[in-house]
Amino acid sequence: MVAELGRVQFGDATIEYDVQRSERRKKTVQITMDGGRVLVAAPSDTPDSKLEAIVRRRAPWILRQAPAPVLQASRKRFVSGETLPYLGRNVRLIVEPADVSRPEVRFDHWSFRIAVPIGLNESKRYDGIRKAVVQWYRQRAAQRLPRTVELWRKRMGWPETPGVLIRDQRQRWGSCAPDGTLRFNWRVMMVQPELAEYVVVHELFHLKVSSHSAEYWALISSLLPDAQQRRRRLQEAGKMLPLWV
Repeated sequence: MVAELGRVQFGDATIEYDVQRSERRKKTVQITMDGGRVLVAAPSDTPDSKLEAIVRRRAPWILRQAPAPVLQASRKRFVSGETLPYLGRNVRLIVEPADVSRPEVRFDHWSFRIAVPIGLNESKRYDGIRKAVVQWYRQRAAQRLPRTVELWRKRMGWPETPGVLIRDQRQRWGSCAPDGTLRFNWRVMMVQPELAEYVVVHELFHLKVSSHSAEYWALISSLLPDAQQRRRRLQEAGKMLPLWV
């Protein structure tokens, strides 16, 4: 049996795991926890890429089970090779010096290409990139979420389209104001599309029922039978947002 060390990035946490390959194990890959260690038992010929994919898929379970020392959370430095979440996927950053007056973000073939002014000091570089990245997410949210609201408003058969605002709500994914305006956290763009969809439906139904009563959850479940499952997944996703946000 050969022991190796593997590592995957999931959101802002780094999960380290011990790989134990065995000739006797023929097909299955098994993940277990042992005293705070993540153990991956695999057939001897399993590619590293397959093991990484399996660990990443099981990451939410690992994070629930693992004590803090297993996870290495670190603040983003906004350098090439890091990743940021978009629509539930980790997107690689490519940071390059360029002849620009301020940092600029471009989404290109599932990479974030960030152009940074030449000679910018570390503090201004970090703050500038962060502002540019946040602005990019806000713009995407402003494009995508109103369309999702309109789609579900029509499915519900409601005659009026509510107002939609994109906000920086650190403690909430969304909210419904007394005047019927829906406010969404730009961080919704970091999670999987079906979870963002749940946030939209959640707030739309608050136009009818203000509380989280049994009636309210019955209404949501009538359109989204897996609403409670999506709710739990959203809670897990929220725990993995990068520290800088």
